[in-house]
Formats: sequence, C-alpha cells, structure tokens
Amino acid sequence: MKNLEVIQKRIYNWESIDQMLSICRFQHKKIVFTNGCFDILHLGHVDYLSKAADLGDILIVGVNTDASVRRLKGTERPLNDEMARTILIASLHFVDAVILFDQPTPYEIIQLVQPDVLVKGKDYKADEIVGYDIVTKKGGSVETIELVEGYSTSGLINKILRSS
Repeated sequence: MKNLEVIQKRIYNWESIDQMLSICRFQHKKIVFTNGCFDILHLGHVDYLSKAADLGDILIVGVNTDASVRRLKGTERPLNDEMARTILIASLHFVDAVILFDQPTPYEIIQLVQPDVLVKGKDYKADEIVGYDIVTKKGGSVETIELVEGYSTSGLINKILRSS
C-alpha cells in the first residue's frame, strides 16, 4: 500500500468510524478526542496534537468542514480546503483517525465518539468545553493543554498580511 493510501485510510466518515471505535473499545484502548479547524498546520498544532495523543491509546481528531470554518472565521477562510486539512492531520503518525464535522460545535461528534479523554487548549476552562458533560458523565476526563506561544493560524495570517 502506498503512503498516501495509508494516510487516507485514517480519514473516516460518521458511519465508518463506528467499526473502528468498536474494535478500540473491545481492545480496551483509551480513546482521546480533540477538534479544530487546522487551517494552516503549524508547530502549535503539532505540539498540541502530539500532547493530546500522549493522553491515551487512540487519537481521534474532528476537523471543521469548509462551511463550518467560514461560519466561525469569516468568508476568507479556510485557506486550505477540508480535504487538504484532513490529509495533513491524518499524515501525523500519532493521529489514528480524522473525521469531518459541519455542526456549529463538536457536541454531536463527541456524542458519537464517546471519548475517554476530551482535549482542548488551556485557553478553555475544562468545565466550559463543549462535550464536558458527555465525557465526565461516563467517567472520562477533560484535559487542557498549554499552547505554544506565538503560534496560531490567525496570528500567522496577520503576520503575513502585515509584511506584504
């Protein structure tokens, strides 16, 4: 199997992820979930996602669809389309599954995944993170990870715009 095919096999839809989750649960794997737009993959994302992966056995990453990013960030975004963004995230060796979601928040996908650990950046308070109720009700944990200062997609875009 070619490398790109291996990467593409890590991209799931809402129906196909069920089988993968069933196998993980049967094997008593600790499932970690996080989400984001990941418009321009940068050091901050890699650091964040690698630390999230360290919190369990399986890392599932929800990625906002193009339409969802536009609703959140404005009509000029995303810079990279959803297929490019999912392939980039899936190419990270510590990411086990990537799934797109179009809803305003990842609440429905967290209900589907039922992770053992829900992760967001330290810019969130744990009990205010979408899905906190789902994860803690089943005995899971909600963790926040320190972000790498100076690395944000919006910050990088603004820096590029200022220098042009």
